[in-house]
Amino acid sequence: MKLKNTYILRTICGQHVLSAEGAAAINMSSLITLNDTAAYLWESVQGKEFDADALAALLLDKYEVQEDVAKKDAAAIAAKWLELGVAE
Repeated sequence: MKLKNTYILRTICGQHVLSAEGAAAINMSSLITLNDTAAYLWESVQGKEFDADALAALLLDKYEVQEDVAKKDAAAIAAKWLELGVAE
């Protein structure tokens, strides 16, 4: 999968927020906020092909987390990004 390049990660008042650019902004009715971990993952895979295993590897590299927890969390964020339409 790959993140859509029509979404830009910004930090507004200390919050990580995805905002749409161009035509994508027309259909966007709300902002998408990311926690620090999700923002780290977003920045790490921006412009690259990735899958849930790649996200899990990033989590394991940065955080002290068990592998099964990292894989579960990575699969959840990948699924959520697809559901929200910010990745394809």
